[in-house]
Amino acid sequence: MTFQKITEQESHYHDLEKMSTRALLTSINKEDQTVALAVEKVIPNIEALVGVIVKKMSSGGRLFYIGAGTSGRLGIVDASECPPTFGVSDDTIIGLIAGGDLAIRKAVEHAEDDAQQAFKDLRNFNVNPKDVVVGIAASGTTPYVIGGLEQCNSQGITTACITCNVGSPLDQVASFPIAVSVGPEFITGSSRMKAGTAQKMILNMISTSVLIQLGHVKGNKMVDMQLSNDKLVDRGTRMIMEEIGVTYEIARQLLLDHGSVRNAIAQQGLC
Repeated sequence: MTFQKITEQESHYHDLEKMSTRALLTSINKEDQTVALAVEKVIPNIEALVGVIVKKMSSGGRLFYIGAGTSGRLGIVDASECPPTFGVSDDTIIGLIAGGDLAIRKAVEHAEDDAQQAFKDLRNFNVNPKDVVVGIAASGTTPYVIGGLEQCNSQGITTACITCNVGSPLDQVASFPIAVSVGPEFITGSSRMKAGTAQKMILNMISTSVLIQLGHVKGNKMVDMQLSNDKLVDRGTRMIMEEIGVTYEIARQLLLDHGSVRNAIAQQGLC
């Protein structure tokens, strides 16, 4: 390696098995507090990526996340939460993980080592230059992710990455790299911890900012959210009450009649 792999550096803490529960929790929390500050430093990079995603998706493109292990699971979590939160279809933001759906719950040995598989997975969704593909890998060295972005580049597909090692191979191959340095993990090399937290924060920032700019939020309300349970029906009802000044019962009926907060309010000429 020609770069400094910070995610593999020695932890600042030693003899963890001898620490009390309070000391473990306090020390982990102390490390976690540094993550948001590290993410803050790469906001310009995130901004650049959000801009290109909005442009692509406004023209009918999609957003793909590809990753392995923890990184892949984080991409899937973010993608899967966008339809219920913002009312977009489940083929708008798509998360793919090395090893397929089995790898969401269980480790699939050597799945991340196949540099050809990611693009095969993407081709199952007819990936094309309208789309954006974001590779997620804390180490920045995962062949599945690097190979996927390399092949996307060769096909004229916009690529980006989220990694925690500046100057990594993944950082070098992505057109829009986001490399956030969170320092050594509490447990040496356990990148599901600070690195995973940083990746989750950045994914939240990307998808939320993109979908706000694409019009799926009004004010600060999720007006396009799916009404998939009683809690969300109640939340939507209260949004309508607040917006148009009607009783709970009337607001709930409007919501159920029109299928979304946006549509219910639009019928009143207010959205």
